[in-house]
Amino acid sequence: MTVISITLPGDLLKKFNEFSKTRGYYSRSEAFRDAVRNLIAETEVAKMDTGTVAATIMITYDYARRDVDLRITEVRHEFDDLVIENVHRHIDEKYCLEIFITQGDSQRMLDLMGRVRGMRGIQQVKAMFMQL
Repeated sequence: MTVISITLPGDLLKKFNEFSKTRGYYSRSEAFRDAVRNLIAETEVAKMDTGTVAATIMITYDYARRDVDLRITEVRHEFDDLVIENVHRHIDEKYCLEIFITQGDSQRMLDLMGRVRGMRGIQQVKAMFMQL
């Protein structure tokens, strides 16, 4: 294996180390490799000229941000042709978790993800794709 070096801000490194430990990774390197594999899988969908994919898109945001909830609802309706199921859960009293189960055109799916990622107040967006 090739050894590389990266530079991270201290707070990001601290979070990454905590993440690695809680997820049970053997090493930082293994956690980093897993993150890179997930990122590459997502970009493989972006490379598709056309095609149908299914995806689960998970979105987290602060419960106090009611404006985010409204904007997510608007985007969900804008992409109603893709979103076949939507789940909204409160996690403790601090966070909201929104899950979109989707199926449709790969480029439109990436547009949906881009819209959600571009929203102010979103903490994290994770997706798992399956090419059909």
